[in-house]
Amino acid sequence: MKTSAGPRTAVGPSAEPLVQVSAAATAGPDPAPPPRGPRRLLDWRVRFAALGLVWGFSFLFMKVGNEAFAPLQVTLGRMVFGTAVLAAAVAVKRERLPRGRRTWMHLFVAAVLLNSLPFTLFATAEQSIPSMLAGICNAATPLFSMLVSLVALSEDRPSRERFAGVGLGFAGVLTVLGAWQGFSGQDPKGTLMALAAALSYAVGWAYVRRTLSGTGASHLAMSASQLAVGTLQLLVVTPLFTSMPSSFPARPVLSVLALGALGTGAAFLVQYGLVAEKGPTIGSMVTYLIPIVATAAGVLLLGESLSWNEPVGAAVILVGAALTQRRPKGTRA
Repeated sequence: MKTSAGPRTAVGPSAEPLVQVSAAATAGPDPAPPPRGPRRLLDWRVRFAALGLVWGFSFLFMKVGNEAFAPLQVTLGRMVFGTAVLAAAVAVKRERLPRGRRTWMHLFVAAVLLNSLPFTLFATAEQSIPSMLAGICNAATPLFSMLVSLVALSEDRPSRERFAGVGLGFAGVLTVLGAWQGFSGQDPKGTLMALAAALSYAVGWAYVRRTLSGTGASHLAMSASQLAVGTLQLLVVTPLFTSMPSSFPARPVLSVLALGALGTGAAFLVQYGLVAEKGPTIGSMVTYLIPIVATAAGVLLLGESLSWNEPVGAAVILVGAALTQRRPKGTRA
């Protein structure tokens, strides 16, 4: 899930990444508030908390979905239901889809980096690591984003403070993993997959910022199109590596439905409204709720064990991530 100047889409957590504002959204003075639109039924604080809950619970939904379905199938279901929600929103608002072959080629790449690949990596990782650890790994996205920006976005010059944030954040990652005692019994391969998903989000947002700015299409239409492309990608790939499930138990099915319709579709619409109403900085702050909710859900509802180093390391990651988003006063995010 940064803010960079370009279209946003629901990733999920981070970010899943996020309009979905990605986890690498930069802090600093928000632009002037947008003109007032229709009065909303729910206060923005309620919607902000609901968004953090939905994205935090997404890691639990993936874990439960894995009980009956292969990770690719969990991701495919997520994409189908998420696309359905955004397609309905596009139809209701009568948005025009993007045009041009070049734009759709960039959307294809963006769908791989921001949807198909990270969603599948997280779901696969959760076959061998707790859902709460996957949620904590997701918080590393802004750390990767700043590093990627050094290479891909030459105009983004980090300060010493932001560099310190990266170092602190990765120290937090090592703390979470219990590196001094052999990863605290966690599966290194699964953990690396979750961190690779966070890296994919970071690369994806840099790519979007480079290639899909100024297309003329709305954020909603671009995001719905990107999810639709990602769904087509998975419709092609999933049958090649998985077989038809032998059963469809209610709990995993409902989890995949919630993961897609709520965590990928409806969550985007809520985030889109938050950014329009309160600005990108407020919209991006929900990123810091995700590991907290994911940890609480994993411990309380799935019975996952929690060691001292995991909440401590997660707090260090979030402090480091916050530092990476700081910019000198007057610098445009």
